[in-house]
Amino acid sequence: MSIPQNIPVSTIMSTQLVILNTTDSLEKAEHLFKKHKIRHIPVIEGQNKIVGMLSLTDLLRISFADGAYEDEDDIESVVYEMFTLTQVMAKKIKSVSPQTSIKEVAELLAAREFHAVPVVDKGDLVGIVTTTDLIKYLLKQYQ
Repeated sequence: MSIPQNIPVSTIMSTQLVILNTTDSLEKAEHLFKKHKIRHIPVIEGQNKIVGMLSLTDLLRISFADGAYEDEDDIESVVYEMFTLTQVMAKKIKSVSPQTSIKEVAELLAAREFHAVPVVDKGDLVGIVTTTDLIKYLLKQYQ
């Protein structure tokens, strides 16, 4: 099997983005995680400037798994009122451009302890690529 080396990450990134704004609540974040069945949400400020990334794991850490996997949509947690989104999200995030190769993104994710990377073009968030996107791409190479 020979996988092409220079395919840009823009070919596999998700562009139908679920995003949060820095002013959004953690309750809203939990609702979005459940509704869209996702594990990472980019956090933006202003129009489209990425300032952080919230993972479901980040939320679970502070909520003590307070119903985070339940099917209920309106679980209220006093814990969520103790923190803001910007306190819980990862702030020192790595991003890539749409032209970054899939191989480079795979190397980045393999070397780090995170599982999603925002894709930024001229300062604007244009996509997100996750380890799941990479695995799906790899599986297609076997077809």
